[in-house]
Parts: sequence; structure tokens; C-alpha cells
Amino acid sequence: MHSSVVISDVHKTFKSGKTEVKALQAISLEVKPGELFGLIGPDGAGKTTLFRILTTLMIPTSGTATVDGFDVVKDFKSIRQRVGYMPGKFSLYQDLSVEENLAFFATLFNTSLEENYDLVKSIYQQIEPFRKRRAGALSGGMKQKLALSCALIHRPSVLFLDEPTTGVDAVSRKEFWELLHQLQQHGITIVVSTPYMDEAGLCERVALIQEGRILQIDTPKAITSGFRKPLWSVRAEGMYQLMLDIRKMPEVESCYPFGQEHHVVFRQTLNEDEAKRLIQPVAASNLEVKRIDATIEDCFMDLMHV
Repeated sequence: MHSSVVISDVHKTFKSGKTEVKALQAISLEVKPGELFGLIGPDGAGKTTLFRILTTLMIPTSGTATVDGFDVVKDFKSIRQRVGYMPGKFSLYQDLSVEENLAFFATLFNTSLEENYDLVKSIYQQIEPFRKRRAGALSGGMKQKLALSCALIHRPSVLFLDEPTTGVDAVSRKEFWELLHQLQQHGITIVVSTPYMDEAGLCERVALIQEGRILQIDTPKAITSGFRKPLWSVRAEGMYQLMLDIRKMPEVESCYPFGQEHHVVFRQTLNEDEAKRLIQPVAASNLEVKRIDATIEDCFMDLMHV
């Protein structure tokens, strides 16, 4: 069985006056049929550009890509019948109601909500009470569910979701990922991009992308277990100054803010007392130092500094 998505040495360059911007550089990856694959990276990393190429909205500068065995340049019409695409920006008709938007997208693909109801049932049931409401008047979470329903209306074999949970509350984010896992049971291949590193663990495999380059591709567990350096969490009064001072220490390889704490990698293996003794001179008060396990974000930060 062929892979659902195959990308081989794809480059994309944009020209802005005399300047060339390399949005994608030597991107190569494969997504297996039925897989939930994550493209993880910050804003401006190249995620949306790659999605636009895979959904035939943009042509690569060089390299090749196939979706469901069809070439994104030569077979764009076939691909458009087979993929569902949910762009990062809400792209439905704000003045149409929920049911009017669904009917419109169903008509585009010569189908109906009833025909593929088993696929969208779990999503549609949540938005059905608002079916007469204008799409523009829905909450962020409901808008996402409507957009997902419209992307699924023609039963695509591959679903591309570009930052679907950005700007959505925590409860809606959790519900949305539960819906994606349900969709997998229908055999749909799902490729989802997100800037939220904590969502990486919800994917079967992920590609970490930064500045148009793939840093690593693996399962979330394999990526975090591959972090071999001792990692420490540090907290104290005056966190900003503390970070600046820790970064100046010759014993420290890296130090970066992580929520309410700093994550620190020392150049040598230390026990807790030794780590505390090293940082104590630059800490104001209430110093807390503890050894921690690496997250995907820690691995990402480490790969960026390689």
C-alpha cells in the first residue's frame, strides 16, 4: 500500500523585490495511510506553505509531492476531490447559517450531509442546535467544528488541518482532538499542524519544523526519550534577571523560559545539591531547583541550537 502523503526534497522560494525568502528547504517526509501525523513548529516555520502545496493551492519551486498517489502539480484535480482542507483562518461564509454552509460545500462535491452523515455525526450533533445561526455569530470552538464538518462533507481520504485549535479555549481544544481520534476509526489520514508543543503528544508521529527545515521526524515518545542531557527546572524571585545571569555561567549549556520556570541544561552531570549550589549565587531568593524529564518543546529548543 502506498503512503498517503509523500514529499521529496520540496523547496519553496518567494521573491520580494530583490530579496528571496526560502519558505521551505529540502522537505522530505511520508505519512502512512490512516495515520494522525503532526507538523509542529512556531508561526513562520513553513507549515501553512507546505499545506498549500499539498492541497494544490501552491506549486513548489522544486521537488515533488504526492497525495494518495497523485502528483500535486500534474494531478491537482484528482487531489482536490480526495482531500479535505481546513485553513488556519476561518474561511466559511460568515453570513450563511450553519446548515447553509454545509449544504453549499456538499453541493460543490455533488453530495449531501445525509449521504456521509455517519462520518460527521459526532461533530454535527454538537453544532446542530445552532444550525439556523449565522456562522459568523458562532463561538471559536463551534466555528472550528463547523469548518471540520465542511472539510469532511465529501468523505476525503486525507484531511489537512492547519492550526485548527489556534485561538480556541482549552476545553474546545481537548474536544477537537477527541474528534480527530474518532475520525481515524473511519480510515482517514489526518495531517495536522500546530504551534502548541503539548499537542504533539496527541499525534502518532510528528515532524518538528523551523525556518522551513525539518529538524526531526519520529513518534513523540522517541523524540523525548532521545533527549540525553540532564534537564533542570529552576525558579526564584526575579526570573528575568535570573535567566540572564544563568546564561552567563560557563557551566551552563542553555537556559530558556518555560511557563513559570526556567529550563536549564548544564554541561556536566550534577546532583540536586550541586545544581543548587551553582545557581545560588545568582538567585535572589526562594530558589527551587529540581531534575525533570524533557518535553517535546525541550527537544525542539535543543535541536534549534545544534
